Amino acid sequence: MTKNNSSLSAKASARANSAKQNSPGKVWLSLNLIVLALFSLSLSNLIILFALDNFKRQREEMVSGQIEKRGIKEKSVLQALRNVPRHLFVSEELQSLAYADRPLPIGYGQTISQPYIVALMTELLNLKQGNKVLEIGSGSGYQAAILSEITQEVYTIEIIEELGESAKKRLKDLGYQSIRCRIGDGYYGWEEYAPFDGIMVTAAATHIPPSLIRQLKKGGKMCIPVGDPFLTQNLILIEKDQEGNLKTKNILPVRFVPFVR
Repeated sequence: MTKNNSSLSAKASARANSAKQNSPGKVWLSLNLIVLALFSLSLSNLIILFALDNFKRQREEMVSGQIEKRGIKEKSVLQALRNVPRHLFVSEELQSLAYADRPLPIGYGQTISQPYIVALMTELLNLKQGNKVLEIGSGSGYQAAILSEITQEVYTIEIIEELGESAKKRLKDLGYQSIRCRIGDGYYGWEEYAPFDGIMVTAAATHIPPSLIRQLKKGGKMCIPVGDPFLTQNLILIEKDQEGNLKTKNILPVRFVPFVR
């Protein structure tokens, strides 16, 4: 065979192979696979969007059907509860219950408080933008997120390291960059950043910690459940006037997990 004939034969063979590779059947199969992939991607996006819309609807129903109907009126508090995705502060298996008016377990014997109590305690502090607030008992980080929707200066302490680190990461991932988190004994407060316009304690103490009273600013308010940790406690509002005098008020009976030290 001559050199030219050999070259022509090779080119013909290459064209034949190319024709096989680009046969209508293979092209059709490739198009089908692309369409199927796009459909699957669109379906996944639709499922995600539906889930997000469903949680948003549940959140609105929680506010209008539970919180407002029980007397919470402060607009900033109601808006905070609408904004914060409570379902992202509980485990995946409990997300379907996230907007029910009940506490939920978050591990280590701790709970995330029921939405109404979160709203009530937040409203009692009467916070304004620019106020400085201290939370004792970070838990999942949900209450700190609610507070941060109202004022940027939020400080939160958690004694259980695993919970504290998890809450810190969760808050940062959700964009709450200004919240200062610390692992430690909340009984002693956070002297470095005192005094605080508001202090919220989210665990039942047998008495009101003196250090927290000292760190409460004149004109400030503290909300704390006090009583036997294994029985019903009283939610107490403490107000410090401009002379440093204290006024206490029993708000309602509550059940909180014990104050861990």
